[in-house]
Amino acid sequence: MRLFPKALLLLLPLLISPSAQAFVAKDIRVEGLQRISAGTVFNYLPVKPGEVVDGRNIPAIVRALYKTGFFKDVEVWRQGDVLVIEVVERPAIAQIDISGNKSIKTEDLKKGLKDAGLAEGRTFNRSVLAKIEQELKRQFYNQGKYGVELKTRVTPLERNRVAIAIDIVEGRTARIRGVNIVGNHSFSDEQLLDLFHSRPGGWLAWFTKEDRYSRQKLAGDLEALKSFYLDRGYLKFKIDSTQVALSPDKKDIYITINVEEGDVYTLSDIRITGDLVVDPQEYFPLIHLRRGEPFSRRAVVDSTDRITEKLGEMGYAFANINHIPEVDEKKKTVAITFYLDPGKRVYVRRIDIKGNSRTRDRVIRREMRQMENTWLSNTKLKQSRERLQRLGFFEQVTLETPAVPGSTDLTDVVVTVKEKPSGSLAGGIGYSQNQGVSFTASVSEDNFLGTGKKVSMALNTSSYNTHYQLSYFNPYATINGISRGFNLSYRKTNYDELNITDYSTDRSVASVNYGIPISDFNRLSAAFSIEWTDLTLGTFPSPEVVDFVNREGDRYLDYKLTTTWRHDSRDSAIFPTAGNRQTATLTLTLPGSDLQFYKFYYTFRHYVPLYHELVFSARADLGFGESYGKTGTLPFFENYFAGGVRNVRGFKGNTLGPRDFNGTGKPLGGNRKLTGGLELFMPPPFEKLKETLRVSAFVDAGNVFQDKIKFDQLRYSVGVGATWLSPMGALTISYGVPLNDKPGDEVENFQFSFGSVF
Repeated sequence: MRLFPKALLLLLPLLISPSAQAFVAKDIRVEGLQRISAGTVFNYLPVKPGEVVDGRNIPAIVRALYKTGFFKDVEVWRQGDVLVIEVVERPAIAQIDISGNKSIKTEDLKKGLKDAGLAEGRTFNRSVLAKIEQELKRQFYNQGKYGVELKTRVTPLERNRVAIAIDIVEGRTARIRGVNIVGNHSFSDEQLLDLFHSRPGGWLAWFTKEDRYSRQKLAGDLEALKSFYLDRGYLKFKIDSTQVALSPDKKDIYITINVEEGDVYTLSDIRITGDLVVDPQEYFPLIHLRRGEPFSRRAVVDSTDRITEKLGEMGYAFANINHIPEVDEKKKTVAITFYLDPGKRVYVRRIDIKGNSRTRDRVIRREMRQMENTWLSNTKLKQSRERLQRLGFFEQVTLETPAVPGSTDLTDVVVTVKEKPSGSLAGGIGYSQNQGVSFTASVSEDNFLGTGKKVSMALNTSSYNTHYQLSYFNPYATINGISRGFNLSYRKTNYDELNITDYSTDRSVASVNYGIPISDFNRLSAAFSIEWTDLTLGTFPSPEVVDFVNREGDRYLDYKLTTTWRHDSRDSAIFPTAGNRQTATLTLTLPGSDLQFYKFYYTFRHYVPLYHELVFSARADLGFGESYGKTGTLPFFENYFAGGVRNVRGFKGNTLGPRDFNGTGKPLGGNRKLTGGLELFMPPPFEKLKETLRVSAFVDAGNVFQDKIKFDQLRYSVGVGATWLSPMGALTISYGVPLNDKPGDEVENFQFSFGSVF
């Protein structure tokens, strides 16, 4: 007996009384199930076996099952004392194929679909499909793809399943052709539009994508505009409206922003109150505000941050600083009050280290500036993280400060590191017409057995060089950071094969070095070495070389003292974005040496982060050397050289500077060196390579000189370069174009070097 066909369900309350056809359902049977289990259906039913079924709960049964979204048809009838429910399941989504998308990844599109209720494995509801298309269009609209077209196909499959195919034709990205600001009187359109990332494109629009509209980017620009006015005293500034107009062909966008500037408010007074902890006078130098000047929200926020940082240094890690403005509308002034609530001083219970499967705990702990059983300092946490990153042992370093359960003034510091290979097999391949292919290799381990000690062994051979070296360096020979190292090396070099005048040297060196830290960023070191040099002239040596050998001989035993000052404040040893690194080295031969001379060398490299993840870098290298005592000139084999991938790109390595024009015309080098350059680092075009690839545009300058630096003889070049941390190691390539090469200069546009990491 069929009780309630689906077409009559809505009329049941009007057609029958609540008690009509009532019976006790001794059993409930569900028919038509394919994928969904009977237990799932029973969980949703409002009646159970043994209960009375009548005209009041039958509609509730149907509504409950429809509400699940699993079924597209439900019928209910009575068969004796059994309540029979027959259902027709909605099909399941077996697969979703998306094609034609270029600007948005398929994974991102599917995530948006899943959030809207459409995903593989879920029940398919055709009514949701229209919403899905709107969701996809919304995602493309946010990318400026207003001409996007979608075609959706639903294909039935066996076992009550469907496959959904979505074909996308993105169309061209709409470009911003004009941004108009209405209502500005104090500042010009040019001044205000400089704040915007959404604007008509310039010659770098292919990279900055500034002419591509997105709602999020425009919201950021409007916030920047508001901050600009609030930082200049326009306390009542507001944006009345924003209109975004699209051209009929959906290719051009015009933005109009209506603003109301208001009056300029000046600062009338500065007050500090609350639990001050220290003398109030210690806070005022941190507040960069001046009475009588226009009120600045940015200055207030920055001052608050500096006060918070100061309290954090004293252990009040969770201090709360509120700034309360008092506005006088008549006088157009603002009085600002800083209310300090430092809370409890927080102490570090313990430091936990995670992720170091190879590096020993003590190697990490000795770099920590935050100590256990002392108060928590945000500054020391930052210094600790930067010192760990500068080691070069880790790809990533994170520090967290979870609270200790049950305590309000204790915290732990959790240091999590992601190790990277610290051993390297460095190599170089070169080719020239006179020396053919050459290969050099060296093995080094910067974190030997996880101890932080550096051990290296060089076994380099090529047509111009034979080099054997064994070195050891312990950065913590003592617990307070005094370092010690040793070095043994032998090198036989044929300089004629290195684009240098015709001679060769056999040099053996034994040295010991010590270093001492003078601050977190600065270090002094000294090295004593014994060097034995055996000089052999080639077939066509230059007159300068012959004259030196005639005066000084061809075998030398020298005792050298080298002192070095190093400064390193970079935020990372790999791809730094801020800070600088400087090195100053003085080398002096001691009394008793066969040759008496000194050399000074200074290197500098500075990094400045810019917007859009751009990083500006400036570098400079300065070197000079002189003889003293009985030695007439600086030994020619101690000369400086320039040109190549590491200094003046675009010129062949070691070829710049004085030459033997009376003989072979080969470079001699010089006792003065000046090189430098400017470089703009840019993120790669592919997001996946962001951590391993860096591209740049550069301007290089430099040369080497004899006795006097002549600025009119500097060589210049421009070009592009890239560094890729490949699975086989670091690969650096560059393409440089000389700007003022002279006759005799050797140009080499494409240059590269590489190393392999194991």
